[in-house]
Amino acid sequence: MSKRVVFTGVGVLACNGKGKDEFWKALEAGESGIKPISLFDTSEFSVNMAGEIEDFDPKKYFGPKGLRSLDRSTKLLVSASKLAVADSGFKITNENTDDVGVSAGTTLGSLKSISDFDEVTLKEGPRYTNPAHFPNTVINSPASQVSIWNNIQGFNTTISTGFTASMDAMSYANDAIQMGRAKLVYTGGVEELCYLTYCGFYALKFLSGSNGGGHFINCPFDRRRNGAALGEGACLIAMEEQTHAKARGADVLGEVLGFGYYFDTFRMNKYNPRGTGIKEAICAALDDAGLSTKDIDYICSNANSTPAADKIETAAIKEVFGARAREIPVSSIKSMVGECYSVSGAFAVAGCLGAIKRGFIPPTVNLEERDPDCDLDYVANTSRKASINTILVINFGPNGSHCCMVLGRYRG
Repeated sequence: MSKRVVFTGVGVLACNGKGKDEFWKALEAGESGIKPISLFDTSEFSVNMAGEIEDFDPKKYFGPKGLRSLDRSTKLLVSASKLAVADSGFKITNENTDDVGVSAGTTLGSLKSISDFDEVTLKEGPRYTNPAHFPNTVINSPASQVSIWNNIQGFNTTISTGFTASMDAMSYANDAIQMGRAKLVYTGGVEELCYLTYCGFYALKFLSGSNGGGHFINCPFDRRRNGAALGEGACLIAMEEQTHAKARGADVLGEVLGFGYYFDTFRMNKYNPRGTGIKEAICAALDDAGLSTKDIDYICSNANSTPAADKIETAAIKEVFGARAREIPVSSIKSMVGECYSVSGAFAVAGCLGAIKRGFIPPTVNLEERDPDCDLDYVANTSRKASINTILVINFGPNGSHCCMVLGRYRG
């Protein structure tokens, strides 16, 4: 018999909110965090907009000591962990630490650290590099530091699957709880905004305004869309075995109902126009949850304002849900936080828990000109009051990875 897994805490640092309450309020108010970049010089690019976290001070979250050797990704994720641990209300002790795990998704989080370390190595020689900075060059450093700073001695895992990494990490956490490897897992992901990642996505013409001198606009499902706005952030969510959470009197925010996955081998860096992976992952998630299409109250979509992806996702939803597709509210929080790559799935789940607890559907902001190929109920520009019981979260990218989650209101 499968175990019930619930959500008992959220730690989030996004461009439009730090901490779950600020983040939820921003989503409900339709507040975007997309702004001009200040972290690095963007004068060589035709666009300088992104979802950057301003005024981030890690000392606020885990004190002034031991920060000098940590990179931005690690500082973001450890800060999110401190928020998540506090929000979950779980006191980690030497007696229970083995029951706690960490599962984090990140793919590009070490890129700047690798570049900085290699630059010193190439210019001055390997003997002159700072050995304290070497740990930042390995991709599991942020997750490892989460365990170190919180005295978590259970399993520690890093998932690196690109656009779906944080949701894949949450699936891994769910499996670990089901198998009895942990009673509580802090899971999610992190990505930092830096020159290297921005330059890479810009060169691929993935970003809005990067293709042929077009103007910047972040508007999922809108006919004017011409690319994504890159974002950054960290999010860790406490996933816990239900009887364990109940025994300690935890405040339960929602419940995991099912996961679905599919790797589409269509082509690298290009979305499959048939939407095969999206449809297969949705159906697998519904099947795992033991639900049908009529049970879904809201769809938190993947839409990131790229012309192909938003159209393909819309078509996939219509094919899976049939006539009911037009009855289900659909929206994209990436209209407010941008495409945050590995952490996007965790941001979506964190937002959905707020939607359940606060009784609203987040809007798709900047949706002004309807695309005839995108014709569902996208909750345009203003949030909608609603009592939500069951949500489908869709997460995918042009690298073939597709992961969907069904979560719902906790019924006790």
